[in-house]
Amino acid sequence: MIDVLSLLPTVALKIDPAAFTEEPPLVVDARRLAKLLGAGVRTVRTWDAAGKLPSPVRLGGKVVWRADEIRDWLAAGAPRREEWQARRAAARK
Repeated sequence: MIDVLSLLPTVALKIDPAAFTEEPPLVVDARRLAKLLGAGVRTVRTWDAAGKLPSPVRLGGKVVWRADEIRDWLAAGAPRREEWQARRAAARK
């Protein structure tokens, strides 16, 4: 087993300080959503087609999900799309 810490003095690490001050993304694509959910991209597409995820947004030709909505949806227990939309509509009233 290699001790990574012992290699640090010999490796030139370049850390971009801006990476720590960047805003979180506003939207995530299927690949990034899959990573966040611990699933595969094909699974995310299947869940979307089955109405298990919040509705995506289409920007140009790209399908993305609003990151804040995904966080709220997960905090609410990841309900099916229809229930999620009903909850959001009720909260707006």
